[in-house]
Amino acid sequence: MNTEALNRYLKNYSKWFAANRSIATQERNEREQLALKVQSFTRERLEQMDEEDLFDCIAPLWAMTMWGNRHYQVDNIIQANGMSLLRDQFSNLIYGSESVEKRWDTFRSKVKGIGPAIMSELLCKAWPDQYLLWNRRTYDAFRLLRVPKLPRYEAKLTGKTYEYLSGQGREMVVFAKQNGCSEITNMLTLNSFFWQELKNKNNPEPIETDEDLSPKGKKEALFVHNDIRDKLADIGRFLGFRAEVEKKVASGAVVDAIWEVTIGNMGRVIYVFEVQTSGSIDSLILNLIRAKNNKAVQGIVAVSDQRQIEKIKKEIAEMREIKDDIKFWDYSDVLRTYDSLQAVNESINNLGLVPNGL
Repeated sequence: MNTEALNRYLKNYSKWFAANRSIATQERNEREQLALKVQSFTRERLEQMDEEDLFDCIAPLWAMTMWGNRHYQVDNIIQANGMSLLRDQFSNLIYGSESVEKRWDTFRSKVKGIGPAIMSELLCKAWPDQYLLWNRRTYDAFRLLRVPKLPRYEAKLTGKTYEYLSGQGREMVVFAKQNGCSEITNMLTLNSFFWQELKNKNNPEPIETDEDLSPKGKKEALFVHNDIRDKLADIGRFLGFRAEVEKKVASGAVVDAIWEVTIGNMGRVIYVFEVQTSGSIDSLILNLIRAKNNKAVQGIVAVSDQRQIEKIKKEIAEMREIKDDIKFWDYSDVLRTYDSLQAVNESINNLGLVPNGL
């Protein structure tokens, strides 16, 4: 970590805070109220929460600002997981007795449609002295401050990595206090500092980053698979499709994600996506062949890294029934598309054209 740069930015932040005390204090109070909202969801309340409680818990989160209709997205999360699983996993993530590393990994392996941005925001607001709020802004700030071993992609953010990043955040808070920046007291106020002082700053030099999406080990393969699967569904929703994950579309064919739309007299049109991170390519091909038996399926897409895409192409080269039908989408392209659509949606939703309660 570049402590010299951090100290310089902290001094600038303290000057800004003193010159804009009214606005800065108001922003801090708003953040504290949002944190208290999360803290009002005790373990007992989470274990008994219903659908409206879940909406009240996650709809106000900053990670949800990309969704204009937040009820729609929360309904998708409930449909994909069921309330019983969500009650168990939310209460365990925030209040479980195991290490945050294990709680994080358990949540990520079991819950569909909720990623590190929401998870870390809940943990940060519930326990602001311990846990870091991780999103693109935090990544950019850490990169600017030369923090090593950063996960560029959420798909690579395991519990072990999240605990490491939270540790780096705790060190920054201690450093701020030791160097006279009283405005930073925990990791919620550290996030305020990132947003105010470190936005739109350029990195003068390259830094070691984890850019490779090829998974290393079974656990990482599962996280990459689930992250890409969930983002495929979100891209479909951004584009106006009805999107689902792990959907049965034909006999013997449960696919990772679908986009579906009804077009006038044509009826249903379905696009099918299968994500390949590890394991047998044959099972992916078989699943896509079976999916084609549904006449509503108009497109089938294999999603993987470039190395595995080439393997799939070789495998299907002699399969007349499918070789000309499969489209290919690289992981990295999926994530770039997601990031771009997320930015567009957040910008539009910040106009306030759709009331927050919808």
